[in-house]
Amino acid sequence: MTISVLFSQVVQVYFEGGTSASNLSLTTPITTSTADTPLVVEFQPLTANTRYYYRTVYKTPGAANFKYGPIRTFHTQRAPGSCFTFTVEADEHLYDKKGIRSLYQICLQNQAQDSADFMLSLGDTFGDDHTPETTTSEDMKALHLDYRQYLGAVCHSMPFFFCLGNHEGESGYWLDQTPPNNIAVYGTNWRKFYYPNPVPNDFYSGNTTIEPFGIGQPENYYAFTWGDALFVVLDVYRDCDVDEKPQKWDWTLGKTQYDWLKKTLETSNAAQKFVFAHHNRGQGRGGAIPATGFEWGGMDGNQYKFDEFRPGWGLPIHQLMVANGVNIFFQGHDHLYAKEIMDGLVYQEVPMPSDTSYQIGVLANADAYTDLTLDGSGHLRVTVEPGCTTVDYVATYLPEDTLGVHKNREIRYSYKVGNCAVPTEEQPDKARPFFITTPNPTTGNLTLKTSEAANTERKIEVFDLQGRLVRETIMAAGETSVLMDLSGLVSGIFVVRWAGLEGVFAQKIIVH
Repeated sequence: MTISVLFSQVVQVYFEGGTSASNLSLTTPITTSTADTPLVVEFQPLTANTRYYYRTVYKTPGAANFKYGPIRTFHTQRAPGSCFTFTVEADEHLYDKKGIRSLYQICLQNQAQDSADFMLSLGDTFGDDHTPETTTSEDMKALHLDYRQYLGAVCHSMPFFFCLGNHEGESGYWLDQTPPNNIAVYGTNWRKFYYPNPVPNDFYSGNTTIEPFGIGQPENYYAFTWGDALFVVLDVYRDCDVDEKPQKWDWTLGKTQYDWLKKTLETSNAAQKFVFAHHNRGQGRGGAIPATGFEWGGMDGNQYKFDEFRPGWGLPIHQLMVANGVNIFFQGHDHLYAKEIMDGLVYQEVPMPSDTSYQIGVLANADAYTDLTLDGSGHLRVTVEPGCTTVDYVATYLPEDTLGVHKNREIRYSYKVGNCAVPTEEQPDKARPFFITTPNPTTGNLTLKTSEAANTERKIEVFDLQGRLVRETIMAAGETSVLMDLSGLVSGIFVVRWAGLEGVFAQKIIVH
């Protein structure tokens, strides 16, 4: 276990630990810290599949007595057949107006209550590449340091794993711009300085490349096994070096990372496999739709061109994951909750933990998805059992926003994968309160029904893919169905948006 502790002044410090909170018999050597510089200590040797307790012990030079920090806890690698929980968040965005700190703090406390073995953040966390030419190393230092006050409040007992987002700026393109004076070098070094990420050893596999300018191993992609599950975290940016905003086949894991991914998946005997990235093609929007194209899915327009653009690689990434039994691909970037299934693989979009409008992602990006989309803020709680995984969308609300139907820590949606899952056709969709009875694709009219009448009206709107409102109507209080006239619309894909006390929900329809 790696512990990173930051003191504002010079102190002498060591750690006590043990398998009982009342018997902390393990100690690390006394070390003298440097002010405002994280002290990174590896707590070892440890026993696998064991709950440990620990605390920080410190004093200023010259002080007579040591002070004791609170007792914290962590769990070492679970044994096969164990049950455990982990959490996932994405797109914290505290560096711009999208992310609200007070709501993010509530989300972190919600995660702390999940008793998770660890937390994964899927990026757009520390850096902002909106002004890359004028961002200095000190700017990037401040952006990264800012999060320790928040993560430190919970990650003392819920280890933190990081996945790079596009706004961290650590892309191949920016690495090449006047090195070492660029946001990618600054961002990598300050990320590693404040937030140690896995490096390849006898527990983790990952990137063994040694980069210049003080970076060393970039700690940008890695994999490990925990209980019955394989965890694979990808970096979809570092090898994209042709343009600031890559297009189509420009997006790449790079051959080295691809080969590592292929070997990792093919040699794993884990019963359940999870893959994480900020987005399956770096930027753009959507889950399953972009996963069909270019390096991820092999298609270019209506033609399969993977072998032409990636000769000798083998399978596109999606097909590689399907062939090797990956259960869920987790991604962020689109700022909403969305779930799709393609070829038996779940594409899971992770909601923001810090959006007090609860609407940013749904309004902007729901039309990029083909199945379930939900508004709100929150995190995912993932519970792994032998042969079965449960994914819960745990909502986060400010106190003033819980006076109506929604409550903080409510489960907005839940599903299972694996041997425990109810067959798809029998599994109720408790998250979407309406259903469309008109055939889809449809012509002419659209009929929407709900299983429960409400004492307030519901608003139904239809948008085209440019976000323009093309139809709207009201389901009056007490009614359970409504008919909407779609005549006159051009053929194409549209989004039906339902708004009521249950929340805001969206579903795609095809008009022809």
